[in-house]
Amino acid sequence: MTRRLTVAERHAAAEKDFLLEEIADQSSWDQFLVEQAVLTFGQHHTDFSCNDLRDVLPEMGHGFLGAAINSLRTGGIIAHTGRAVPSTSPATHGHRLAVWALTGKGRTIAAERTARAQGSAAA
Repeated sequence: MTRRLTVAERHAAAEKDFLLEEIADQSSWDQFLVEQAVLTFGQHHTDFSCNDLRDVLPEMGHGFLGAAINSLRTGGIIAHTGRAVPSTSPATHGHRLAVWALTGKGRTIAAERTARAQGSAAA
């Protein structure tokens, strides 16, 4: 039997969903850029967490990171490794963060992007 959420938990979940939608609605272009950064980072690292990505993204990209990770996970481009690390962001008070890795599909997409970029540079 599943546990029923308390009123506070339901409101917190609704607020979280609203904030994610608001971030995603602000600019699909910004989210796309963060997704590309995650894909590129994953191509050069065995695994990664949001801690790693926050270090390489400009400040304004941080707000799109959760939506980008979720999008790439849903698309089968990254997958959870089963591991978690504590967050280094002071705002999260050390909450656990998933550790991600590119899937076979993600590696294929990244390799195709690299080949296209190298082809355009040679032209």
